[in-house]
Formats: sequence, structure tokens, C-alpha cells
Amino acid sequence: MAICIARRDAIIGAGAAALAWPLGAKAQATPVIGFINSTSPDQLLHRASAFRQGLGELGFIERRNVSIEYRWAENHVDRLPRMAADLVQRPVDLMVTTGGTISARAGKQASSTTPVVFEIGGDPVAAGLVADIHHPGGNVTGVTLNAVDLAPKQLALVREVQPKAAKIGFLVNPDNPNTEPRTRLEAAAAAVGLQVIVINVTNETGFDAPFAALVQQRVDALLVGNDPFLINWREKIVALAAHHRIPTVFAYADYVAAGGLISYGASIPEAYRQVGVYAGRILKGEKPGDLPVAVSSKFELVVNVVTARTLRLDLPRELLARADRVIE
Repeated sequence: MAICIARRDAIIGAGAAALAWPLGAKAQATPVIGFINSTSPDQLLHRASAFRQGLGELGFIERRNVSIEYRWAENHVDRLPRMAADLVQRPVDLMVTTGGTISARAGKQASSTTPVVFEIGGDPVAAGLVADIHHPGGNVTGVTLNAVDLAPKQLALVREVQPKAAKIGFLVNPDNPNTEPRTRLEAAAAAVGLQVIVINVTNETGFDAPFAALVQQRVDALLVGNDPFLINWREKIVALAAHHRIPTVFAYADYVAAGGLISYGASIPEAYRQVGVYAGRILKGEKPGDLPVAVSSKFELVVNVVTARTLRLDLPRELLARADRVIE
């Protein structure tokens, strides 16, 4: 069975050793959480830690009074439905789905009774996950990063960084249902005098060819879409952007920590912490259908001045003053 069953759980700290938790745990009244992610654990240590932090705020400590079964799809999203079904059959007391709408849908489709707490980037109602954001009903609730409408602010950042820019690339995963709609992005770009060149990237295309296309199109700057697949490859993206000397604006601080130029978007660790809090509340007896979907309210602007110097960019003082974090 081609299910990725956290074969490298040692890398996510002592907590991940709970994969070996005996099946008899439920008989001892120890709750079991199934944790699904569409990408890989290698570069997501801080997010798993933030989730466990949220659980801890409700008194649930992994390997002490809660067990967590981890599943990682390694960017093979076709594995997600089987992973979710496997967890329901274990069974688990609650399922946490992270890494986007595709993971959340797999969890929802696997069971109409097992509680599901999701983390997604877009609109959970439009995605068919809940009937109403304030009153979800059913067995599903979660956290949305509210990341769909970030483009106007990110484009404004491009204008600050590259005042003379005329053409901007937009790197997207076409398989992500939460990708910023092209028409909306083009309208936002036109409002600030920019032309958008959309470049798709998938497992099949890799990243070298898409970046070669960006260079051929002579883009002045680049936006990288909100997507778990792209985040998982952030070091490759950052390296190629640096190699081709393309100033890049990202949705998440993970990229800037890896050497990217600038990011503006929701705090993913904070979203994972909130998912942990919701999981803890449900384990204490609350119903997921009674918990309104939490909308991320913590947004952060992060700037890497080392990268700016490498790209020979003179960043405005006003921009640096507004930044929540400056990497020097």
C-alpha cells in the first residue's frame, strides 16, 4: 500500500515517536489524533511544533495523554484519500488535515462522523468544507489563512522594491484550487501598471524550466503563489531567484528565512497553533460544528536585507520601518 506513514518521524522531535503508540491506547482512554499533511516532514518541524503547542495549551501533551499518528503525502496528493481512510479505520478520535484544501477534502470525504480540523489558505465555504464559516455544522471546522486576496498588497511591495518594474512573473501550482484567480491578479497588477506573466510549476515540470521561462520573458520581479507544494520547495525557489537575480515577493516568512527577499502574508505557525487549540477543545468535548472557522488575523511583513544587498537593491526606509521582522 503506497501510503507514506511518517517513516522519518524522528525528525519532528520526540513527539513523533508516538507512531509506535500501541493500539490498546484507546482502551486506556488515551485519545488518538490523526495528522495529515500533503507535503513532507523534512522542512516543517516548526509547524508540527506549533500544532503541539496549541494542543499543550489545552493540556494535551504528546506521549503523555494524547497520541498522534502522522501521515505525509510527500507532494503526492493522490495518496491523501487513502491516508484519511486509513486513519478512520484505525480508528482515531480526531483528524487534523494540514497543507491545503486537498488534504481537508480528503479528511471530510473519509468520514461524516470523525471530527476534522483543517488548515487551508482559502475560503472553506467555496471549497465545500463547511456550510457557513460562523456555524460550520457537521463534523468539520478549522483555520483559514485568508490568503486568497494578498496579491494587491504584494504587488504594492513589488512597486516599492522595483519602482520601474513593468512585467512581473507569477509562479503557481495549477493543481491548487486556492491559487489566486488569474483575472483577479491581472486586474490588481493593471491597477499599479504591471503586466503579469503566469508560469505553472508542478512535480513534472520541476523548477529549472519555469525559471528559464521567466528569464526569457524578462520579468522585473516575481510573485510566488500561496501553495504547500511550493513552500516545500522554497530553498530551490529561493536559490533560483538569487541565481537569476529576480527580486521575489512571497506569501510566507518561511521563504525569507531561507534567503528570499520579502514576504507578506499570514503566520503559518500561528495557524497551526490555532489548529492545535481547536483539536484540544474538541477532545475536551466541544463539537466541531459549533466552532466557527478561525480566520488568521496575524499577518507579517518580513524583509531580508542580506538578500537585498546581494540583488543590489536599495530598500526604502519606510518599508524597513514597517517590517515586523528584518533579517540582517
